[in-house]
Amino acid sequence: MLKVNNLDVYYGAIHAIKNISFNVEQGEIVTLIGANGAGKTTTLQTISGLIKPKTGSIILNDKSIENYGAHNILGLGMAQVPEGRRVFSRMTVEENLEMGAFIRTDKNIHSDISDMYKKFPRLGERKKQLAGTMSGGEQQMLAIARALMARPKLLLMDEPSMGLAPILVEEIFDTIREINRSGTTILLVEQNAHMALSIAHRAYVLETGKIIMEGDAQKLLNDEKVKEAYLG
Repeated sequence: MLKVNNLDVYYGAIHAIKNISFNVEQGEIVTLIGANGAGKTTTLQTISGLIKPKTGSIILNDKSIENYGAHNILGLGMAQVPEGRRVFSRMTVEENLEMGAFIRTDKNIHSDISDMYKKFPRLGERKKQLAGTMSGGEQQMLAIARALMARPKLLLMDEPSMGLAPILVEEIFDTIREINRSGTTILLVEQNAHMALSIAHRAYVLETGKIIMEGDAQKLLNDEKVKEAYLG
């Protein structure tokens, strides 16, 4: 579904992403793990069209998208749940969900909003509440639901557990599993390596802009080097 080939990304003179290649197959959860500053968020933002790569290709369902704008990529079936949630704080929960469907022209938007309230009951209870007044966990659920309103085939998720209490982290990862079981492919960037590896099919380890390890997520979860470096 997604192929990233020999990607190089610079911030000015800083070589942030160094010739990385990886792929995501349909139906998988693939995770990119690594320490702060490893290049995980930069990788996602480049794939979703927010940053332009210096070299390399990004292929989504056999279409090269490295020169596409973010809005065009959304129309091709890929949506992102951004780091830090980025909900529209002065809009209500329902208005945020409507914004998630901004590119759609079909007549099923309101039935999909109803489905989101079934999937995330707390959002239904707060549909007229301003998003900025909700808790971090509720905002994270809203950010996920807003992205799902675009009906993506591939969902990029950037640090969904950041800043959340442990009980909410479990809930968010259960939600990610459920979204995947419902047929959405997921590329997950996550600093909580243990949780990410426990739900993913495959994983790549990023270190200072390079992929240094890759493989089956369960094998990496039990790998001594990964345990020592990322699992504490």
